[in-house]
Amino acid sequence: MDHISLNVHELTENWTLLEHERELVSGKRGPTRLGFAVLLKFHTRYGRFPRDRSEVPDRAVDFLARQVRVPAAELDSYDWTGRTIEYHRAQIRRHFGFRECTVADAEEVTAYLTEHVAREERRPERVRAELLARLRAQSIEPPTPGRCDRIVKAALRAAEEYLTAGISSRLTAASVRRIVSLVDDGDAVRDDTADSRNESPPSTATATAIGLTETGLRETGLRDIGLRKIKEAPAPAPAPALAPAPAPAPAPGDLDRRAMLMEIDKLLAIRAVELPPDLFDGIAPAVVAGWRARAEAESPSRLRTHPLPLRVTLLAALLHQREREIADSLVELLISISGRGPGRKRAPEDAARG
Repeated sequence: MDHISLNVHELTENWTLLEHERELVSGKRGPTRLGFAVLLKFHTRYGRFPRDRSEVPDRAVDFLARQVRVPAAELDSYDWTGRTIEYHRAQIRRHFGFRECTVADAEEVTAYLTEHVAREERRPERVRAELLARLRAQSIEPPTPGRCDRIVKAALRAAEEYLTAGISSRLTAASVRRIVSLVDDGDAVRDDTADSRNESPPSTATATAIGLTETGLRETGLRDIGLRKIKEAPAPAPAPALAPAPAPAPAPGDLDRRAMLMEIDKLLAIRAVELPPDLFDGIAPAVVAGWRARAEAESPSRLRTHPLPLRVTLLAALLHQREREIADSLVELLISISGRGPGRKRAPEDAARG
């Protein structure tokens, strides 16, 4: 509970005892009277009871203490455990028509969150907010924080299983095999070795030159490129040196062409997977972006531990979004190589003709 500084409007709106609530408080004395009033108005405001004194804003206690004519300091003597508070809670639940959350209630709200919330909203804090709102709308008192966390996790897990099963079912067996090849044991070792030497894997053009068939390229293209290379953006060409270098360096245009050839290899390898164009139709863009982020952040060994539908979905989301990004980068590289980018100065002979 955030301890905000309550203003007069907030106090009057949410912490004023109404006439029928005063009747409930009547007959009680001292700490019991003030403690009951605190439980009553806290439940009215938040749809649940405070776990202890620290959850109740001090200004709210002072405001209620003046209404029930009990010193605010006497709340320190109120017993937050035991039979008295349990009786108070039961009395307040009856008054508002609330009841405690049962096992059946937890199962029902988990199913609701799975179907209506967690398939589009993957942030646990947002799913938790929807959980509390759903329970309050049904006049059900929220369970303990730990149990709420378990409900949220169960809903997120069930929704993810549903979504990833649907995504993987849209892929052919050949596409699944090509995607999984990105993180198989041999490829992980090969990727790590190539990167440690700062070497590029064999290109598709090279593979064609040595006689691999189109089918062979489809089966090995992604593995030749490597997961790390798929993730990487093209390195920008360095600016020309101001002073002559002792050894001749590649011209910026040559570096651009090398980068372009690597990006072409990546694009061909991704397209060889043959992802359906409607693979992620009906899936919230934020969910797809979250899958892609997980695939980028997790190591091949970690990705291999996921169930196959999840593993395939994470990698497919990465390939789906990288395909678009690589196509865009190729356009920029082509403009750079051709010299027709924005802001290019016209040569003197071109200006004379114009």
